[in-house]
This record gives sequence, C-alpha cells and structure tokens, in this order.
Amino acid sequence: MRSRILLLLLCLFFLPASRAELPPDKQALIQALFPSATVIKDKLPDFPVYPVYQLQELLGYAFESTDLSDLQGFSGQPIKMMIGLDTRGRFTGVRVMDHHEPVFLHGLGEAPLFEFVDQYENHSLREQIIVQSSNSRKSGRSQDGNVVYFDGVSKATVSVLIINDTILSTALKVARRELEAFAQATPTRARTDFYQPLNWQQLIDRGYVGHATVSAAEVEQKLGRPLSDYPGSLQPDPDQPFSELFFAYMNSPMVGRNLLGDAGYERFMDRLGPHDKVLLVASRGVFPHVGQDFTPGSFPDRIGLSQNGLAMEMRDLNWLDQNLPPTAKDLPDFAAINLFQVGGNAGFNPGSEAMLSLNIKLPRNHLITDETRFDLPVAFSDDLFETVAPEASPAETRDPVWVGLWKERWWQIALLVTGLTVLTVFFARQKSLSRHPVLVRRFRWGFLAFTLFFIGFYAQGQLSVVNIYTLFLAIRDGFSLNVFLLDPVLFILWTYTFITLFIWGRGLFCGWLCPFGALQEMSAWLGEKLRFRQIRVPEAWHRRLILLKYPILLGLVGTAFYSLTLAEQLAEVEPFKTSITLFFWRYWPFVAYAVGLLVIGMFIHKLYCRYLCPLGAGLAVLGRFRLFSWLERIERCGSPCQHCKNECGINAIRKDGRIDYDECIQCLECVVILRDDTQCVDSIIRNKQQRKQQARILATDAAGA
Repeated sequence: MRSRILLLLLCLFFLPASRAELPPDKQALIQALFPSATVIKDKLPDFPVYPVYQLQELLGYAFESTDLSDLQGFSGQPIKMMIGLDTRGRFTGVRVMDHHEPVFLHGLGEAPLFEFVDQYENHSLREQIIVQSSNSRKSGRSQDGNVVYFDGVSKATVSVLIINDTILSTALKVARRELEAFAQATPTRARTDFYQPLNWQQLIDRGYVGHATVSAAEVEQKLGRPLSDYPGSLQPDPDQPFSELFFAYMNSPMVGRNLLGDAGYERFMDRLGPHDKVLLVASRGVFPHVGQDFTPGSFPDRIGLSQNGLAMEMRDLNWLDQNLPPTAKDLPDFAAINLFQVGGNAGFNPGSEAMLSLNIKLPRNHLITDETRFDLPVAFSDDLFETVAPEASPAETRDPVWVGLWKERWWQIALLVTGLTVLTVFFARQKSLSRHPVLVRRFRWGFLAFTLFFIGFYAQGQLSVVNIYTLFLAIRDGFSLNVFLLDPVLFILWTYTFITLFIWGRGLFCGWLCPFGALQEMSAWLGEKLRFRQIRVPEAWHRRLILLKYPILLGLVGTAFYSLTLAEQLAEVEPFKTSITLFFWRYWPFVAYAVGLLVIGMFIHKLYCRYLCPLGAGLAVLGRFRLFSWLERIERCGSPCQHCKNECGINAIRKDGRIDYDECIQCLECVVILRDDTQCVDSIIRNKQQRKQQARILATDAAGA
C-alpha cells in the first residue's frame, strides 16, 4: 500500500514538472488549438514543433511561425503566429501571438486580422488556398473542393498575403517532416540534353504529351441525366468527345522545342525564373478546359492539379500570342490552349504522377446546377526526366511575395510611372512653362487631383514617417529589400522622392505628391472661396513654429528603437491613416483630429505641413543636400519687392527675398509672378523706365524737329 502511495506521489510530482517547461501562455494557446489534448510536450530538440497528444494518441503538432519562417510583415517585423496542424494535414486553427502591422494596430483594428486567420480552421494543406480581394466575385470552395477562396481584408492586402504565405509554407515544412502522408517523392527535373524533332502525334505516342478523353456517355452517367436536359450545345457530334484534353511539361526541351520551335523555346525559357515550372493544357470538344468568361492571367475554374494529395497552384501566364505561337507539326485546332505556371508552396515534381481534375458544372436553369468531376492522371515518360538531389523547399526557391504583388498591380505601376515622368518633364521645363500662368495653375490642380484620388485614395500611396523609422529598424536588424518591395506604389514613390530630394529638395513631394498635402491645398482653396478670414502667422512666431516638426521626428524615430508599439501609437500625429487609408471611417477622436486640421487649414494655410509634419521634417533634412536651387531670384526680390512673399501661402520666402527650401513646397507661384510683366515689380519698374526713356527720346526728337 505504501509503495502505491509513493508511486502516485511521484507521478503527481513529475507530471506537472514535465509540462511546466512550456510557458503557460503558449500552453493555453496550444490547448485552444487542440481542445481535446491531455498532453502537450515541449518543443522537439531537432525540429521546432510541439507534439500534442490525447492520452497516447498523437493529435498533431503546434508550432510558432517565426521558428520556421523569417518572412517579414509590412511593418518590417515578422508576424508571429501559433499554428495547429493535425495528423491528416488539416489546420486546427491559427492564433496571432504578436505583430506590428500598422493597419491593424491603429487603423482597422485587430478584429479583421483575427477573422482572417480564423478561416484556416478545418481546412487542409491538400487544398489550394487563394486569398481574394474584398471585391472579388469568388468566395468559398471551388467545384472540385480543392480550391478554397478566403476573404481578404480591404486596405490590408499585403499583410494578409504575407500571413497566408507564412502559414502555408511553415505548415508544409512541418507536414513533410513529421507526417508520412506528405513525404516527398524523389525530385526530378527535365533532361536538357534530350531532344529530337517530332511531330504532334509522335509526342503523344511516346508519352511526352499526355492525353485524356471524357465522353458524353461518361458525363451523362455521372450526372444521372442526358445532356439534352441542359441548355446550350452540349451534345457532341457522334464519335466526338465531350472534352478532350492534352497536357505537356514545357520545361522539357523535347516538348518545348517541338511545340514552340527553337527560337520560341529560347524566348520561353528566357522569361522563366530559375525555379518556374510550366504545364501546357490544350483542349477541344464542347467543354474546353477554360470557359468563355475565363480571365487571362488568373486561376482556371474548370481544371485543377494535385500531386501527392496536395493541391497545386495553377496560374495562367497568358504568353501564347503572336510572339510565342505553338509551331508543332500537325498540331490540331484547339478550342482553348494555355500555359500554366504550376507549383506554389507545395511545389511540382514533373517526373512524379499528378492528377488533373476536370470540373463540370452545368446549370439546368437559373435555380438548379449539376456538378461532377473527372480525375485524369498526368504522367509523362520517364525518358524526359532525371533524378536530382533534394532541393530547398518550394517556398524558399520560388519568387518572393512581392513579385506577385508587382505583377498584380502592373497597371497602377504603369500609370504612376507615367504621372511621375510627366511631372519630371514639367519641373525640368518650369522656366519656360511658367510664362503661361493659366497652364501652370491648371496643370497643378489637375496633378493634385491625380495625387489625391489615384495615388492616395485608390493606390494607397501615402508616404509616412513610419516608413522612415521602419528603414532604420531594418538596417539595425538586418536589412532586406524584400520588405520595402511589398508595396510597389510606395517603393516607386520613395525611390522617386529620394532622388528628387537632391535635385529640387523636399518641395516636389510635399507640394505635388503628398495626398494629404493635396487635401489640405483643396481645403485652403475652399476656405478662400467661402471668404473665410485668412490668418497669417506673424513672422517671428512662424520662424519658431516651423522648428516644431523636427523634435517630433526625432521623438518618433528614437521611440521606435525603444518600443515599436509606442512609436506606432505616437505616429498618429500623422492624420494620413485616418484620412487617406481609411477614408475617415474610424473611431471618432482620430476623425475629429484629421478633420480639425483640414478645418484649421481653411483659415491658416496648410498648418499641419508647415508646423507638425514629421515626414516633411525628415525630407527637409535630406533636401538640404540638393544640388540645385531652381527657383530664380533677381536683385529687387526682397528689396524692395515683397510681392512673392505676400503671395506665398506657405511663407517660405524670407523678407530679403531668399527662398527657404526647407519649407518651400515648389508650388511655382513665385516663378509665375516673376515671369508675369503685370505682377513682377522688377518688370513693372523696368517697363516704366523703358516708357520714360522712350518718351524722353520722342520728346528730344520732337524738340529737334
């Protein structure tokens, strides 16, 4: 009896000790991911996962995303999550442990972030998860169930894409290391020395091009009704298939050179990244592999690819055009033909068998739709491939996240670059163009509208002091350009602004490219139109107040090194997030602050820009290293003429006529005045002197006569 009591006491003593190694907060998180867990073991010594058991049964693994991925968020810091994965490769849940994404912390709030990660629960690694924009028509699950569309978060596209990439890539590492069902087959690659000229039929006969046929009878059998019950021409001709599909691995020279020709194959390979893998899919029949509403460059709805139970990402490249046409001999006419980049986080092994699913969805009427699916094996001849040593995981070798973001926003990039080019030409020719005051003013107001509505409200291209201290923190913690490339609009604007700081100073950005600055300009114009009394800050006070923004900048940057969370809170001195990012849809004190600045700006011209803006302070410091002083001054500027100073709403002209480039927003109003013979005092005086001289000459001539 005593021995049993002693044994029980020993068990009670050692059991808590074995679990005490895991911090209580992490234990609570893992317990929430696995509610039925009775044992949560400490992190494995050779792989950073926490095994979770119910008694003796392994339920799955919990792991921290930062142990397996160093992908940084939009803030420049990793988004730390606890992820649960069961033994079948299904997510038991995702919990955010720590993050510094500004749009969630001090914008939209964290609720949209938590709602986004909640979508992963009960979904499998075998599914292809696609994050959709907030206005996408697609949602839920695809016809075959292998593609799942998650709702994204408006205004936080970059952050949620990074979260999705982090979750999928880390979970796949765990599955391939710990779950037998996800073990990888021996990797293969296309043989580069294997080629001989072949026609289309020979490629099929030798197994270099795959071929599958779905007959009308097979479709009718699966649907349980004849095709004549469905509207449209779905009944094929006798002896013709319902759908006939062909597929080929284009990286192989045997396939690619024969289908595209030598020159076409060379152009094709030049466009591929070092780890890109491309599958050609062609079809004919009454039901091709893409429908008439398919958008080039997107994911196909009618077909899906899986390998080893994992859904493969398929994205149309939209490359087959007059510059890259198929040129194979005896190539039949197809209803549709596409090149798809395949792989994603799971990766694609071309020498291993895969499965191509054809998803058939036929509406009987506007209320009832019948669906079925055919799984077609994809296997190519072993002659095309050679085995290779295991490579790094696909998540490590494929293109960074920012590459896809740049491709997705290509037209925004093109429009922005065009706008910046026009602005550069305008500024380079400002001396000649300023002789046309109406043109200058119309161009300025037109460009301010472009800045506010396209760069600001639509493309979300508002630069911020947050970007400045993020750069300093990145330099301290190990600089990675990938973080700054995540938003192409911000990256292009920062690059352009940095370069032009050394040419024109801070004014080009502050006066032309800042969306909130444009909004202030418009509020000041409205105040004048409403005949509000315009308050001019006395010169002595103005000179003191313009220095206020510099300690604000230093305080924010210094605080960021002490506490990033506190710095993000203090950065609310900028009203940009409230006004430009969130369209004033926010907790009322933030809205009151932003609106209050605009209302004050109707009486005091651009008060925030002049006295409070830490971003402007940072740009002014760098702007002091500009190479040129483009704004022309003449002898009478400031002595005696004060016209330009009186007209300068920003008060960037000193009494002696000098331009204060630290404050100037390059509105060019003073240049227009200088070129206007009816406004410039120097021109007026010179014209008067010329008229007097002419009158004197005429009088002398008259007296001589």
